[in-house]
Amino acid sequence: MENINIVKSNIFDAESLADIFLSHLTVRMEYISHGEMQMGVGTGVIKDGIFHAELSSDAKPMWLKYINKHLCDNDEGIVFKAVDIHDNICGFCVADIENDGAASFGMICDIIVKDNFRGHGLGNALLKQAIDWLHGKGVSDIYLESGVNNHSAHSFFEKRGFIHVSEIFKLM
Repeated sequence: MENINIVKSNIFDAESLADIFLSHLTVRMEYISHGEMQMGVGTGVIKDGIFHAELSSDAKPMWLKYINKHLCDNDEGIVFKAVDIHDNICGFCVADIENDGAASFGMICDIIVKDNFRGHGLGNALLKQAIDWLHGKGVSDIYLESGVNNHSAHSFFEKRGFIHVSEIFKLM
């Protein structure tokens, strides 16, 4: 992870972040969870009695609508990006503070690392930055959600102290 810095993203990063996000999902449909379906980025279909996630036809504009809210300066969400010495984005992490519970809680919404940077601790560094940001905002209760078949992500999060606490169901 030499020569990689984790910094706050800004509105000028939106297109690059969208391209990274959609490139990742195109080859990893298992990433799509109820979050992507709720925002209109993904959809689900039943084939031979089995649920399959797919990208929606307006995935990019829907994701840009979502990410632009996080790229504005506010205290309720942030996007961290990992950049190389040429300022190329190698990965990113989106975190939110939600206020619809008994107390505010944090959400790790997305962590994406480009394939050629995976396995070098970048995802861990992005996750740590997001958790540190949430803790700095006084948030200690932190959640995330992941696609039902995204087993590599599940393993990644479990190794970092997250535990499986619920299941999400969708009426089809």
